Amino acid sequence: MDFTIRSAQQGDMFQVLRLVHELADFEKERHVVEVTIEDLIKDGFGDKILFHCFVGETEGEIVGMALVYPRYSTWKGPVIHLEDLIVTERMRGSGLGSALLTEVVKYGNRLNVKRISWEVLDWNEPAIKFYERKGANVMRDWDVVQLDEVGIKKFLVGIQ
Repeated sequence: MDFTIRSAQQGDMFQVLRLVHELADFEKERHVVEVTIEDLIKDGFGDKILFHCFVGETEGEIVGMALVYPRYSTWKGPVIHLEDLIVTERMRGSGLGSALLTEVVKYGNRLNVKRISWEVLDWNEPAIKFYERKGANVMRDWDVVQLDEVGIKKFLVGIQ
């Protein structure tokens, strides 16, 4: 099946959110998704742009996406973070994931970043193998650390 890769537009955010929900279902975390179409439009196309999104499209339907945002490494300098690379189930194996990752890498190169980083679930072996085949270093000795909204509030209460 043919597809095209392009930068996302505001009108694509409904379909982008659909893909986010599909990924959340796959990861058994649908209940965690809080972002709305309005958030995506404001944060991706508003006064303060927080991310850049690429979409893969076929026959007018968005069937894949990759969302990145800038970060800064104290060791390396400017980097970007790939938050999600999602390919709808029926398009897996079509080359769409490779095309989206290629677009992200080209984008990072245009920005002269020193690194592109992302996370992958340790049980998602197909994704791990895909990234390793592309030359990515899957650093299994690092753990992701997060404070969610509740954790932030508890932390701040604890220091008062």
